[in-house]
Amino acid sequence: MAAARLAVIANPFLSLNQRSQFQFRSLCCNRGVSVSVSKRLFSCNAIHNPQLNVKEQGQPETLDYRVFFHDSSGKKVSPWHDLPLHLGDGVFNFIVEIPKESSAKMEVATDEPYTPIKQDTKKGKLRYYPYNINWNYGLLPQTWEDPSFANSEVEGALGDNDPVDVVEIGERQAKSGQILKVKPLGALAMIDEGELDWKIVAISLDDPRASLVNDVDDVEKHFPIHHGVTTNNTRYVTVLLLKWLFDRSFKLERGNFLKQCKPFRKIYWDQSGCYVQGTLTAIRDWFRDYKIPDGKRANKFGLGNKAANKDYALKVINETNESWANLVKRSIPAGELSLV
Repeated sequence: MAAARLAVIANPFLSLNQRSQFQFRSLCCNRGVSVSVSKRLFSCNAIHNPQLNVKEQGQPETLDYRVFFHDSSGKKVSPWHDLPLHLGDGVFNFIVEIPKESSAKMEVATDEPYTPIKQDTKKGKLRYYPYNINWNYGLLPQTWEDPSFANSEVEGALGDNDPVDVVEIGERQAKSGQILKVKPLGALAMIDEGELDWKIVAISLDDPRASLVNDVDDVEKHFPIHHGVTTNNTRYVTVLLLKWLFDRSFKLERGNFLKQCKPFRKIYWDQSGCYVQGTLTAIRDWFRDYKIPDGKRANKFGLGNKAANKDYALKVINETNESWANLVKRSIPAGELSLV
């Protein structure tokens, strides 16, 4: 616990009162490493503590590529286990795995020592999304979706055995390994092949519009997405045809093609002739459909297929933080997960 207290004292983003509260409430389980981000990448105010070095090993887009995190002494630390989750006042650390407008499927390697970021693989090949993700995507440290816990509020789905995912909707493209301070705005309960895979919708405090959004209803108001007609007609048609090709239960009705496109997007028109779509709807639809080009079924969503509000998102974060604490205390079997 002495190391944990030193880490809290060294954290410049906590007030004296918050530091005192942390010593009694922290679920760090004696880990307490003071961490931050790469000195080569960032200068914005949303970065947490610029003492952590992010070091690349190998070449990007290769099987050996890794992004490791080191403290100021050069010691490797785990971005999942050693970076604190809570920063106080409803603000949390967020680790970027996949920058917006990119397609390489980067993720924290939860089964490797010090859990570096790597590109995911399938059958020995690097994985890519079929199209770019439109938001910064990553995880909340010190959270874990317990695969032994059946969530009665989300169709009894079991946790996916990973940290909680974050979709950060700010306008700036972050970098893989970047650590931002974010505030949660809502939560989507994605069900991926029967497993619960929470998506916390959040915004970086450094974003110019961060002060405008404080709950889920603010997102659609201040973050509409305007799409060009040609580009999106192509995407709708492509997704529909792929679903028709690979989903035997889906029937493409002749003469009713455009009507069947509608379930893939909630669309209305703006005065410039572009499709306008709410960001929450866009996030849900993106994660629902991205596996279809690989011949898989669309993902599902619980909670009425809608985004839950900020309070519910905070509930999810706190519950999964407790699950993580039980994991690192060995109260729950870790299996192949690395706790280093």
